Amino acid sequence: MKIKKIFLLLTALLTGSNAITTDACTNLIVGKNASTDGSVIVTYNADNFGLYGFLRRYPAAKHPKGTKRDIYDGDTNHYWGQIDEAPETYSVIGNINEFQVSICETTFGGRLELVNPNGIIDYVSLMSIALQRSKTAREAIEVMTSLTDKYGYNSEGETFTVADKNEAWILEMIGKGPKEKGTVWVAVRIPDDCICAHANQSRIHQFDRKDKQNVMYAKDVITFARKKGYFNGKDEDFSFADAYCPAGFSELRFCEARVWSFFNKWVDGMDKYLAYASGTSQKKEEPMPLFFKPKKKLSVHDVMMSMRDHYEGTPFDMTSDISCGEYESPYRTTPLTWEYNGKQYFNERPIATQQTGFTLVAQLRSYLPDAIGGIEWFGNDDANMVAYTPIYCSTTDVPTCYAEGTASDTTFSWKSAFWVCNWVSNMVYPRYSQMFPSLESKRNELEASYLTQQKAVEQKALELWNSDQQAAKKYLNEYSNRTAEDMLNTWKTFGEYLIMKYNDQTVKPEKNGKFERTKDGLAVPPQRTGFPQSFRKVIVEQTKDRYLVPNQK
Repeated sequence: MKIKKIFLLLTALLTGSNAITTDACTNLIVGKNASTDGSVIVTYNADNFGLYGFLRRYPAAKHPKGTKRDIYDGDTNHYWGQIDEAPETYSVIGNINEFQVSICETTFGGRLELVNPNGIIDYVSLMSIALQRSKTAREAIEVMTSLTDKYGYNSEGETFTVADKNEAWILEMIGKGPKEKGTVWVAVRIPDDCICAHANQSRIHQFDRKDKQNVMYAKDVITFARKKGYFNGKDEDFSFADAYCPAGFSELRFCEARVWSFFNKWVDGMDKYLAYASGTSQKKEEPMPLFFKPKKKLSVHDVMMSMRDHYEGTPFDMTSDISCGEYESPYRTTPLTWEYNGKQYFNERPIATQQTGFTLVAQLRSYLPDAIGGIEWFGNDDANMVAYTPIYCSTTDVPTCYAEGTASDTTFSWKSAFWVCNWVSNMVYPRYSQMFPSLESKRNELEASYLTQQKAVEQKALELWNSDQQAAKKYLNEYSNRTAEDMLNTWKTFGEYLIMKYNDQTVKPEKNGKFERTKDGLAVPPQRTGFPQSFRKVIVEQTKDRYLVPNQK
């Protein structure tokens, strides 16, 4: 995200790839008939080292004719120019608006020569503007594509998730280079009974140009590829991904493997696509379809857990060799690739990663009033390390702990969820297998309490809605703020507990939920656990008798 263009260029030059970086994101999509409660569910892990995550709100407004809007780059804050403001804009908080439209993204980069530095609209601004101007996903796609045609698009290739309470779409878009203003793009609706995902690699291959209800595309998406020399086959064989973002090893192993891992949890027969996702096959493998029908319906909680994936139980499992370290960590030091003795090596890149600035799961429901039906479940760090809290789309006051001005990437505050959550997770990362079970238990307990409360909260909100809609919105606003602050306070207390329990690489014993004491009232001495057995074996194998105590019987 931040300084993405520079990273993309450097990565492409160094690796010869289409510019895949560790500053990357993941989106998951669940159609309304593929979810347990009829929700459309979409997600977003916003991953970038140095990204300070926060929630921003735009209130609804009406604008006089002739009003202009300044465009500042959502990653760099660079000023790009002005566009005409819409006569009316809608309320937005985070990545959801008052009509339950939600837009998320992952960057696929694609052909770098198609970046247009003269365009006014960047991808972050494009999402924000579309949310403020759209009541449906289809309308948002129309807004996004018409804006880039009129003002030009200066970002690299993007895959956008565009969803509302009834439909979920994937929109893939890339510029035309510095000499042409518009974009080439394709949008495909995800069937209601299917799931989908994208993770920094273009996912739309062939598409049905005759299916006007479920497919939209730029009129020159094929002819432009022909003109640039990216495609020379029959129109019916045209693949957007192959033309505009041909996949190499990094696009497959670092990106498509994440998509494969999500599908592998919920779809039978994904072994068929393992060679494709691994990126190591010597032949051209069949790519994964854009979407699948899952073997069971997914709940919001199922999707939250999918955002915490580290390839557990798959051939890409990150805890099965020495690189996981003493404490069997599924996290790896950055950068993603490294060199030894003149050869390049790599780390796996899972869905859950330490550089996530914020994570969200948007729940969109057609059977409730918009103010009640739309929720952005939000977290302010690595999805594996935080509990999601509900932010209703009618929320008018951003919780202080999630607010933009509470802290920054260079200013710490105990009032900031970003910094408190990072404080806790960075205690756990170095001793993962020892400390994570405590965090996992607390996270699940807290998150479950919010999910359990949801039914009663919404029942009360509906009762209020039927007599006083503003009172219902006020109630949900207060609830959203209260749960966010509850999470913050719980996490601060939990961090204090962690540093006491695991101080100085020991483990303080507990009894009945309290630190154990001797009969004389002192703390029972901490346990000195030493190396796990698996790591002891590695040490002995590598060092032979160096640490062997002599003269043993």
